[in-house]
Amino acid sequence: MRAGDVVLMHSSLRSIGFVVGGPQAVVEALLAVLTPEGTLVVPTHTPENSDPARWTNPPVPEPWWPVIRAESPGFDPDRTPAGRGMGRLAELVRTWPGARRSIHPQFSFAAVGAAAEEIVSEHLLDDALGDRSPLGAVYRLDGSVLLLGCGHANNTSLHLAEWRQADPARHLVSGSLCRPDGTASWQEWEDVAEDESDFDRIGSAFEAVADVRVGGVGAATARLMSQRAAVDFATGWMSQHRT
Repeated sequence: MRAGDVVLMHSSLRSIGFVVGGPQAVVEALLAVLTPEGTLVVPTHTPENSDPARWTNPPVPEPWWPVIRAESPGFDPDRTPAGRGMGRLAELVRTWPGARRSIHPQFSFAAVGAAAEEIVSEHLLDDALGDRSPLGAVYRLDGSVLLLGCGHANNTSLHLAEWRQADPARHLVSGSLCRPDGTASWQEWEDVAEDESDFDRIGSAFEAVADVRVGGVGAATARLMSQRAAVDFATGWMSQHRT
């Protein structure tokens, strides 16, 4: 990771262990390495902004479903916090001075740095993790992926390979969106059905043939790789191994 790079980070602060200064110190260290010419990108997904009929962890009673759909506040990139599982570092980057966030109600990304606006400015509702999402922007900018204390199961960039398959499975998606006047609207749309169940396998196969830098950060293991190389490899792997 060098000055001027674009880096998409997935992280687990708990895995790093004790850090003097906590999450703020970690983000400041990353931005210092990247310099103002570089850009730090994080996922700020909100998977809970979805159809409660499909919730499994935990499920909710069916009588609650219409209430949740009617009363959920619409996704607001400025006010809606990153969802469960995104981590403290991602939420801190979302609120960092100068941060920009994409507008997708379930799969938003936040970015800080020179290319932040370019990365998050286009994020279509029906292309959550495809070429017209921040993942596609990081790919075009030849950015890197940093897995800090987590594995390839969390490597969201591999979803871009799913969107690039010849005939990917699709499904209906729904969530609460914010209208221009600030009121909420429950909407439904169609997109590619994401599936990360084989991402660990893809990551292991990729590491066997690619240049992945592996090292320690505190108590955590960190992996740094070319996003473009990982996506290209996963695209070919999925076309051969997925049915």
